[in-house]
Amino acid sequence: MSGGGLLVAGTTSDAGKSVVTAGICRWLVRQGVRVAPFKAQNMSLNSFVTREGAEIGRAQAMQAQACRIEPTALMNPVLLKPGGDRSSQVVLMGRPVGEMSARGYHGGRQEALLGTVLDCLAELRGTYDAVICEGAGSPAEINLRRTDIVNMGVARRAKLPVLVVGDIDRGGVFASFFGTVALLSPEDQAFVAGFLVNKFRGDVSLLEPGLEMLLGLTGRRTYGVLPFRHGLGIDEEDGLRISLRGTVRESNTAPPVGEDVLRVAVCAIPLMSNFTDVDALAAEPGVVVRFVDRPEELADADLVVIPGTRGTVKALEWLRERGLGDALVRRAAERRPILGICGGFQILGEHIDDEVESRRGSVDGLGLLPVRVRFAREKTLARPGGEALGEPVEGYEIHHGVAGLMGGDAFLDGCRVGQTWGTHWHGSLESDGFRRAFLREVAAAAGRRFVPAPGTSFAALREEQLDRLGDLIEQHADTDALWRLIESGAPQGLPFIPPGAPA
Repeated sequence: MSGGGLLVAGTTSDAGKSVVTAGICRWLVRQGVRVAPFKAQNMSLNSFVTREGAEIGRAQAMQAQACRIEPTALMNPVLLKPGGDRSSQVVLMGRPVGEMSARGYHGGRQEALLGTVLDCLAELRGTYDAVICEGAGSPAEINLRRTDIVNMGVARRAKLPVLVVGDIDRGGVFASFFGTVALLSPEDQAFVAGFLVNKFRGDVSLLEPGLEMLLGLTGRRTYGVLPFRHGLGIDEEDGLRISLRGTVRESNTAPPVGEDVLRVAVCAIPLMSNFTDVDALAAEPGVVVRFVDRPEELADADLVVIPGTRGTVKALEWLRERGLGDALVRRAAERRPILGICGGFQILGEHIDDEVESRRGSVDGLGLLPVRVRFAREKTLARPGGEALGEPVEGYEIHHGVAGLMGGDAFLDGCRVGQTWGTHWHGSLESDGFRRAFLREVAAAAGRRFVPAPGTSFAALREEQLDRLGDLIEQHADTDALWRLIESGAPQGLPFIPPGAPA
């Protein structure tokens, strides 16, 4: 017998689908329900490697953690990794299968993947009591409905009730709810059970008349009003929203242990991937993390991080065009700390030979580390572990570039020269002892009287965040009604709202 299910859709991208899905998952698992997450198709540069070596969206890995289970490729069978405005790498069941234009993907390839998507969902539903699915963008993208495999396309085939989330902080939430339903065909509308308001500020009683009118207009109830909460955007799919110059990543509110704070500047390079690597730094009391795109913004930084990227050569050119490349060279000569992760590590090397990603051939790197990089067609996907700076450390690898080390001191799988460090390992800073040891080195090199807090546990902080998401659902949603949806499907007899999808 198949387990229950629910699809969390949204009126827009960034309406809060990922965190709402995680919150429902955490609420259910606390009730003793065996639950798993699912997203048929994810477009993100923020990915993760499972224990079996499959690449999936990091949001689904976070949702699996909310369920207290190991993530697998079944939870995100299709991952699209943009390489520019018009093309993406297609990752199927955790393995890359090629580059494809948006026109080519939506012109036939996407429909061909529906069988794989439905098989994965059926396997999860046969294993768990409930599967909470996340949609993508909006289900009312009428130009894409014919080939849709992630919103109403999968909801109808798998007979999943749909909960539409709206971000009221943006304004226009009632129009967005009504318009979303009214642009769907009668067959699709039959599966849209109701709405969930997200990021509400103020007195809910002032909202209630609008919710009653929405019920009268659509015949669909609102299943909850979630209040606005800071610091819940964990493991977002899209790095662009935080890569704007001057944006400060939320840090732990605890005061620093030492006399000084430590300032971290993250270069907001194009096609930035796995920007969550710096979340563990931002979780440290006294560490201030910001994203920058101008050389003068490096002047007061105690540590500069060059993160991963889906376009190493493009990011290298961007750094040079903006003067950041020269600033990094000067900084390395002054023995001021720099950390390059994955694509950032490759940029710091002497030479890049790329006939795969950019197809630019031979390119000189910044020359700060004795490394030569060759791009291979086979992608490295791994979950390495080891020891560095006298502490155990784990990470994960996602890259086409193969680094040939020609010197320097050993550092994880990469090397260091002076205070310039490079590694392909994502997630290494989540290892608490290693992170503290690294920050002590950075503070000493920067001349800062910064002391890492001895008790900070990144894993515990992540669990606290997930519990806060579960609390939001438990305290501000009609959980009895939600469970009826998951168990029994959309209510029968939901009215059709004209005009419906265009012919």
